[in-house]
Amino acid sequence: MIEESDIVGDWQRPSFDLAASTVGVRDDDGTLVAYAEVHGDRAEVAVHPDHRRRGIGTFLAGWCTDLARSRGERVVGSPALEGSPADALLSSLGWRVRWQSWVLALPEGAEVPERGLPAGLEVRAARPEEHEACWVLNEDAFLEWSQRERDGFEDWAARTVRRPGFEPWQLRVVVGDGEVLALALLQLVTTPTEDGERTEAYVARLATRADQRGRGLAQALLVDAFAQGRAHGASVCTLSTDSRTGALGLYEKVGMRVTSNWVNRAADLT
Repeated sequence: MIEESDIVGDWQRPSFDLAASTVGVRDDDGTLVAYAEVHGDRAEVAVHPDHRRRGIGTFLAGWCTDLARSRGERVVGSPALEGSPADALLSSLGWRVRWQSWVLALPEGAEVPERGLPAGLEVRAARPEEHEACWVLNEDAFLEWSQRERDGFEDWAARTVRRPGFEPWQLRVVVGDGEVLALALLQLVTTPTEDGERTEAYVARLATRADQRGRGLAQALLVDAFAQGRAHGASVCTLSTDSRTGALGLYEKVGMRVTSNWVNRAADLT
Protein backbone atom coordinates (compact mmCIF):
# COMPACT_ATOMS: atom_id res chain seq x y z
CA MET A 1 0.00 0.00 0.00
CA ILE A 2 1.30 3.46 -0.93
CA GLU A 3 1.02 6.13 1.74
CA GLU A 4 1.09 9.90 1.42
CA SER A 5 4.52 9.75 3.09
CA ASP A 6 5.82 7.61 0.23
CA ILE A 7 4.79 10.20 -2.34
CA VAL A 8 6.15 13.10 -0.28
CA GLY A 9 9.42 11.23 0.19
CA ASP A 10 9.75 10.60 -3.55
CA TRP A 11 8.78 14.12 -4.55
CA GLN A 12 11.05 15.88 -2.07
CA ARG A 13 14.19 14.35 -3.61
CA PRO A 14 16.43 17.15 -4.93
CA SER A 15 16.80 15.31 -8.25
CA PHE A 16 13.03 15.14 -8.84
CA ASP A 17 11.49 17.92 -10.93
CA LEU A 18 7.87 17.83 -9.83
CA ALA A 19 6.53 20.20 -12.49
CA ALA A 20 8.27 18.43 -15.36
CA SER A 21 7.88 14.83 -14.15
CA THR A 22 4.23 14.53 -13.08
CA VAL A 23 0.82 14.97 -14.65
CA GLY A 24 -2.68 14.90 -13.21
CA VAL A 25 -6.08 14.26 -14.80
CA ARG A 26 -9.10 16.07 -13.37
CA ASP A 27 -12.80 15.46 -13.89
CA ASP A 28 -15.23 18.21 -14.92
CA ASP A 29 -15.69 19.26 -11.29
CA GLY A 30 -11.95 19.56 -10.72
CA THR A 31 -11.54 16.28 -8.82
CA LEU A 32 -8.21 14.55 -9.38
CA VAL A 33 -9.04 11.16 -10.90
CA ALA A 34 -5.63 9.97 -12.15
CA TYR A 35 -1.96 10.85 -12.12
CA ALA A 36 1.39 9.67 -13.46
CA GLU A 37 5.04 10.37 -12.74
CA VAL A 38 8.33 9.43 -14.37
CA HIS A 39 11.79 9.34 -12.83
CA GLY A 40 14.56 7.70 -14.82
CA ASP A 41 13.25 4.38 -16.15
CA ARG A 42 10.54 4.15 -13.50
CA ALA A 43 6.93 5.24 -13.95
CA GLU A 44 4.01 5.29 -11.53
CA VAL A 45 0.43 5.51 -12.81
CA ALA A 46 -2.85 5.43 -10.88
CA VAL A 47 -6.44 5.81 -12.07
CA HIS A 48 -9.36 6.01 -9.63
CA PRO A 49 -11.51 2.84 -9.97
CA ASP A 50 -14.62 4.91 -10.77
CA HIS A 51 -12.91 6.38 -13.81
CA ARG A 52 -11.45 3.30 -15.46
CA ARG A 53 -12.35 2.19 -19.00
CA ARG A 54 -12.35 5.79 -20.21
CA GLY A 55 -8.96 5.68 -21.93
CA ILE A 56 -7.20 7.56 -19.13
CA GLY A 57 -4.74 4.77 -18.37
CA THR A 58 -3.84 4.43 -22.04
CA PHE A 59 -3.26 8.18 -22.29
CA LEU A 60 -1.05 8.21 -19.19
CA ALA A 61 0.96 5.20 -20.36
CA GLY A 62 1.65 7.08 -23.59
CA TRP A 63 2.60 10.20 -21.64
CA CYS A 64 5.10 8.17 -19.62
CA THR A 65 6.75 6.61 -22.67
CA ASP A 66 6.92 9.94 -24.49
CA LEU A 67 8.52 11.69 -21.52
CA ALA A 68 11.01 8.91 -20.81
CA ARG A 69 11.99 8.73 -24.48
CA SER A 70 12.52 12.50 -24.63
CA ARG A 71 14.96 12.14 -21.72
CA GLY A 72 17.02 9.51 -23.48
CA GLU A 73 15.77 6.46 -21.59
CA ARG A 74 15.84 3.16 -23.46
CA VAL A 75 13.06 1.60 -21.38
CA VAL A 76 10.44 2.67 -18.86
CA GLY A 77 8.62 0.36 -16.46
CA SER A 78 5.80 0.44 -13.94
CA PRO A 79 4.65 -1.98 -11.21
CA ALA A 80 1.25 -3.65 -11.43
CA LEU A 81 -0.54 -6.23 -9.33
CA GLU A 82 -0.46 -9.44 -11.34
CA GLY A 83 -3.81 -10.00 -13.05
CA SER A 84 -5.11 -6.52 -12.19
CA PRO A 85 -6.72 -4.10 -14.67
CA ALA A 86 -3.42 -2.18 -14.79
CA ASP A 87 -1.52 -5.36 -15.64
CA ALA A 88 -4.02 -6.22 -18.37
CA LEU A 89 -3.86 -2.71 -19.84
CA LEU A 90 -0.08 -2.56 -19.98
CA SER A 91 0.05 -6.05 -21.48
CA SER A 92 -2.43 -5.00 -24.18
CA LEU A 93 -0.19 -2.02 -24.97
CA GLY A 94 2.78 -4.34 -25.51
CA TRP A 95 4.59 -3.69 -22.24
CA ARG A 96 6.67 -6.79 -21.37
CA VAL A 97 7.29 -8.28 -17.92
CA ARG A 98 10.66 -6.97 -16.78
CA TRP A 99 10.71 -8.73 -13.40
CA GLN A 100 8.39 -10.22 -10.79
CA SER A 101 8.00 -9.07 -7.21
CA TRP A 102 6.25 -10.34 -4.13
CA VAL A 103 4.84 -8.95 -0.89
CA LEU A 104 5.41 -11.33 2.01
CA ALA A 105 4.00 -11.38 5.53
CA LEU A 106 4.91 -13.19 8.70
CA PRO A 107 1.75 -15.02 9.82
CA GLU A 108 0.19 -13.58 12.96
CA GLY A 109 1.71 -15.19 16.03
CA ALA A 110 4.72 -16.53 14.11
CA GLU A 111 8.30 -15.51 14.80
CA VAL A 112 11.39 -15.37 12.63
CA PRO A 113 13.77 -17.98 14.09
CA GLU A 114 16.38 -16.40 16.35
CA ARG A 115 19.92 -16.32 15.05
CA GLY A 116 22.65 -15.05 17.28
CA LEU A 117 25.15 -12.53 15.98
CA PRO A 118 28.85 -13.30 15.77
CA ALA A 119 30.86 -12.14 18.77
CA GLY A 120 31.54 -8.43 18.87
CA LEU A 121 28.51 -7.38 16.80
CA GLU A 122 25.30 -5.71 18.01
CA VAL A 123 21.95 -4.60 16.62
CA ARG A 124 20.72 -1.12 17.52
CA ALA A 125 19.21 2.06 16.13
CA ALA A 126 21.49 3.95 13.74
CA ARG A 127 22.98 7.19 14.99
CA PRO A 128 22.76 10.38 12.89
CA GLU A 129 26.49 10.31 12.21
CA GLU A 130 26.04 6.81 10.70
CA HIS A 131 23.45 7.84 8.12
CA GLU A 132 25.99 8.39 5.36
CA ALA A 133 27.51 4.96 6.02
CA CYS A 134 24.00 3.50 5.78
CA TRP A 135 23.48 5.27 2.46
CA VAL A 136 26.73 3.87 1.02
CA LEU A 137 25.96 0.34 2.22
CA ASN A 138 22.37 0.49 0.94
CA GLU A 139 23.36 1.77 -2.49
CA ASP A 140 26.29 -0.64 -2.85
CA ALA A 141 24.05 -3.61 -2.04
CA PHE A 142 21.10 -2.59 -4.23
CA LEU A 143 23.25 -1.66 -7.22
CA GLU A 144 24.51 -5.22 -7.42
CA TRP A 145 21.21 -6.08 -9.11
CA SER A 146 19.41 -2.79 -9.87
CA GLN A 147 20.34 -1.20 -13.20
CA ARG A 148 20.17 2.50 -12.35
CA GLU A 149 22.36 5.41 -11.40
CA ARG A 150 23.56 5.66 -7.82
CA ASP A 151 21.29 7.82 -5.65
CA GLY A 152 23.07 10.71 -3.97
CA PHE A 153 22.85 11.00 -0.20
CA GLU A 154 20.23 13.76 -0.30
CA ASP A 155 17.95 11.69 -2.54
CA TRP A 156 18.43 8.62 -0.33
CA ALA A 157 17.73 10.62 2.82
CA ALA A 158 14.55 12.14 1.35
CA ARG A 159 13.00 8.66 1.09
CA THR A 160 14.40 7.24 4.33
CA VAL A 161 15.54 9.31 7.32
CA ARG A 162 13.74 12.47 6.10
CA ARG A 163 10.56 10.71 5.00
CA PRO A 164 7.56 12.10 6.89
CA GLY A 165 6.91 10.06 10.01
CA PHE A 166 10.45 8.69 10.31
CA GLU A 167 11.67 8.13 13.85
CA PRO A 168 15.28 7.26 14.74
CA TRP A 169 14.41 3.81 16.12
CA GLN A 170 13.18 2.74 12.67
CA LEU A 171 16.64 2.58 11.06
CA ARG A 172 18.27 -0.54 12.54
CA VAL A 173 21.91 -1.46 12.01
CA VAL A 174 24.34 -4.24 12.80
CA VAL A 175 27.63 -2.68 13.87
CA GLY A 176 31.05 -4.06 14.68
CA ASP A 177 34.32 -2.26 15.39
CA GLY A 178 32.53 1.02 14.79
CA GLU A 179 31.40 0.09 11.25
CA VAL A 180 27.89 -0.38 9.85
CA LEU A 181 27.74 -3.92 8.46
CA ALA A 182 24.02 -4.30 7.71
CA LEU A 183 20.82 -2.27 7.94
CA ALA A 184 17.07 -2.54 8.01
CA LEU A 185 14.64 0.36 7.58
CA LEU A 186 11.26 -0.14 9.20
CA GLN A 187 8.10 1.80 8.38
CA LEU A 188 4.78 1.65 10.23
CA VAL A 189 1.70 1.63 8.00
CA THR A 190 -1.76 2.04 9.56
CA THR A 191 -4.84 1.15 7.51
CA PRO A 192 -8.55 1.17 8.40
CA THR A 193 -10.35 -2.14 8.91
CA GLU A 194 -13.93 -3.16 9.69
CA ASP A 195 -12.98 -3.38 13.35
CA GLY A 196 -11.00 -0.14 13.51
CA GLU A 197 -7.49 -0.07 12.13
CA ARG A 198 -4.43 -2.25 11.64
CA THR A 199 -0.78 -1.27 11.99
CA GLU A 200 1.75 -3.05 9.81
CA ALA A 201 5.52 -3.12 10.32
CA TYR A 202 7.00 -2.96 6.83
CA VAL A 203 10.71 -3.55 6.20
CA ALA A 204 11.36 -1.07 3.39
CA ARG A 205 15.12 -1.69 3.13
CA LEU A 206 17.29 -4.65 4.11
CA ALA A 207 20.94 -4.77 3.10
CA THR A 208 24.16 -6.45 4.20
CA ARG A 209 27.66 -5.43 3.20
CA ALA A 210 29.02 -7.88 0.62
CA ASP A 211 31.91 -9.08 2.77
CA GLN A 212 29.58 -9.79 5.71
CA ARG A 213 27.05 -12.07 4.02
CA GLY A 214 26.47 -15.62 5.20
CA ARG A 215 26.86 -14.66 8.87
CA GLY A 216 23.17 -14.35 9.72
CA LEU A 217 23.11 -10.55 9.92
CA ALA A 218 19.98 -10.13 7.77
CA GLN A 219 18.06 -12.72 9.78
CA ALA A 220 19.10 -11.06 13.04
CA LEU A 221 17.89 -7.73 11.66
CA LEU A 222 14.52 -9.20 10.69
CA VAL A 223 14.05 -10.59 14.20
CA ASP A 224 14.95 -7.21 15.66
CA ALA A 225 12.89 -5.15 13.19
CA PHE A 226 9.73 -7.18 13.67
CA ALA A 227 10.16 -7.10 17.46
CA GLN A 228 10.55 -3.33 17.30
CA GLY A 229 7.47 -3.06 15.09
CA ARG A 230 5.35 -5.08 17.49
CA ALA A 231 6.63 -3.03 20.41
CA HIS A 232 5.31 0.04 18.58
CA GLY A 233 1.85 -1.41 17.96
CA ALA A 234 2.18 -3.45 14.77
CA SER A 235 0.18 -6.67 14.48
CA VAL A 236 1.48 -7.66 11.04
CA CYS A 237 5.06 -7.79 9.74
CA THR A 238 5.73 -7.51 5.99
CA LEU A 239 8.35 -6.83 3.34
CA SER A 240 8.72 -7.08 -0.42
CA THR A 241 11.35 -8.46 -2.75
CA ASP A 242 11.69 -9.15 -6.46
CA SER A 243 13.20 -11.68 -8.83
CA ARG A 244 16.36 -9.61 -9.37
CA THR A 245 17.52 -10.14 -5.79
CA GLY A 246 17.21 -13.91 -5.42
CA ALA A 247 16.02 -13.38 -1.84
CA LEU A 248 12.52 -14.91 -2.01
CA GLY A 249 13.70 -18.30 -0.76
CA LEU A 250 15.48 -16.70 2.20
CA TYR A 251 12.30 -15.03 3.42
CA GLU A 252 10.18 -18.14 2.90
CA LYS A 253 12.78 -20.17 4.80
CA VAL A 254 12.28 -18.03 7.92
CA GLY A 255 8.51 -18.51 7.79
CA MET A 256 7.23 -15.61 5.69
CA ARG A 257 4.47 -16.24 3.15
CA VAL A 258 3.66 -14.54 -0.15
CA THR A 259 0.48 -12.46 0.09
CA SER A 260 0.48 -10.80 -3.35
CA ASN A 261 2.28 -11.14 -6.67
CA TRP A 262 3.38 -8.17 -8.75
CA VAL A 263 5.02 -7.62 -12.11
CA ASN A 264 7.09 -4.73 -13.38
CA ARG A 265 5.95 -4.18 -16.96
CA ALA A 266 8.19 -2.22 -19.28
CA ALA A 267 7.98 -0.52 -22.65
CA ASP A 268 11.08 -0.54 -24.84
CA LEU A 269 11.67 2.93 -26.25
CA THR A 270 14.21 2.27 -29.01
